[in-house]
Amino acid sequence: MNSLKVIIVVPCYDEELVLRETAKRLRKKLLNLSKANVINPNSKIVFVDDGSKDKTWEVIIRLNREDRTFQGIRLSRNRGHQNALLAGLMFAKDHADVVISVDADLQDDIEVIDNMLEERKKGAEIVYGVRSGRKADNWFKKTTAIFFYRIMNILGVETIYNSADYRLMSQRALNELEKYKEVNLFLRGIVPLLGFKTSIVEYERAKRFAGESKYPLKKMVNFAIDGITSFSVKPLRLIAIFGSIVSITSILVAIYVLIMRVLGDTVEGWTFIMLSIWFIGGVQVFSLGVVGEYIGKIYNETKARPKYIIEKVLAD
Repeated sequence: MNSLKVIIVVPCYDEELVLRETAKRLRKKLLNLSKANVINPNSKIVFVDDGSKDKTWEVIIRLNREDRTFQGIRLSRNRGHQNALLAGLMFAKDHADVVISVDADLQDDIEVIDNMLEERKKGAEIVYGVRSGRKADNWFKKTTAIFFYRIMNILGVETIYNSADYRLMSQRALNELEKYKEVNLFLRGIVPLLGFKTSIVEYERAKRFAGESKYPLKKMVNFAIDGITSFSVKPLRLIAIFGSIVSITSILVAIYVLIMRVLGDTVEGWTFIMLSIWFIGGVQVFSLGVVGEYIGKIYNETKARPKYIIEKVLAD
């Protein structure tokens, strides 16, 4: 297995504070694996700069000059984590037997890369890094994460519980991933659709080494909405079902009102009418928003614009 060439892809956005430490640890991991004859000594680490505003790209340039193990890709502008990750995966797939993606914040335990490679040796085309717990998260983040995975499961979206974008993929799996052309990327949902033999390795996630999280609440909410609307039409079906229930209820209410009218037992009913109007109005606006989300995605898909543009490449 010493001919197995590995490329580690690291998407980066404003990571100048942590990047040198990340590079140091990943380089040490590759050296140890190479000395143990587990991987090819020509294995690489590719940093993908997602249009950072700080000096992330300058750090990548210096790392490349100091050691050719480090390579770099710079996108022409910020395109988001998923697009930056895809750019790195598509660049690496033609130069490696397996590609491992990991975030730059050093929260994912790189020691389990050994276990990932062992699972690959057993025949797994995709190996997911799965968090064994969420001790490093606060109550809010832990609760919303559990809620997110449960909602995705209810809506029929296949995901790996407690798995983000820390995974190993074979060249074969990446070639198939390339065939998925959607603009609205949600790799956590796309990768399980590939259908190859998979495996998981568990690890405990640590706190960030330095810098701030690149996923504040707003981005987390948008990411969740993208995941749901990109892989499930159940929200639209739920709207149709709810609309049917409201229609049936309105018919029953109409019958009741007519009976009361005939019996002469009429009440002003101002409160009931006002509450009904506001309730139905709110449901309608919410339903239009859900439908609009899907229409917006269709609009973006039909334009077929490139998901990213690579401005510069640092390689051998």
